[in-house]
Amino acid sequence: MDTAVAAPVRLSVRRGDEAVAEDLEWSSVPLGLLREARPWRTFRWHKGQQHYSGTYWSATVGDHVIYESRLELGRLLFADFAPEVRHIVAQPFLLKTDIDGKVRKHIPDYLLLTDDGPVVVDVKPRHRLEKPEVAFTFAWTREAVTSRGWRYEVWSEPDSHVLENIRFLAGYRRAWLFEPDLVAALRATELGGMSLGDAFRLLPECPRPLVKSAVLHLLWSGHVTTALDRPLSARHVLRRAA
Repeated sequence: MDTAVAAPVRLSVRRGDEAVAEDLEWSSVPLGLLREARPWRTFRWHKGQQHYSGTYWSATVGDHVIYESRLELGRLLFADFAPEVRHIVAQPFLLKTDIDGKVRKHIPDYLLLTDDGPVVVDVKPRHRLEKPEVAFTFAWTREAVTSRGWRYEVWSEPDSHVLENIRFLAGYRRAWLFEPDLVAALRATELGGMSLGDAFRLLPECPRPLVKSAVLHLLWSGHVTTALDRPLSARHVLRRAA
């Protein structure tokens, strides 16, 4: 089926004050309005529901961000961990256009504001990507998003080791929980080339658990990096962030 978007794409957004702005011209909607958008769709928990919804406290946003599935939570973790992501908006807007005489609507899962520009993200399990209705919706959404010079991403199941490592490191994302002087002392140390185990043994005058947690916080915050494609261990070598 031809997915070319011949008709104008319109957008509706729930503003920060909860008022709804409807049928805006997609090509000229200010990014500032979308940055402050509230989730377009709300959700309720109920017995027997087939998906896992919830809220996640994002270090990037400094507030809670919603998700509607475990897979969406995974994408949210990756976004919160990525240093180039500066802001995250869940269910940022409703897109609407006319294709083949029918009104088509779609709510993307996330809008990421990054150092390289906005990224609109849809999250979908890999086994559902070839369903005709899913492929059709993502095709016209991609065309609409890229027409603004923005990036569009369809995200499916990630590498399981990377996901579990990021999920673990997310436990160390709250900066205010760490002693500022301890973090500053570790930042002043050349950690590049050092193993995690050796980094944990730095600053012997400080309790080992506090040093360990501060090192992991620096790994979460991107001060240092390491390979995440295998389970984290004391043998992992730290690298200075680029």
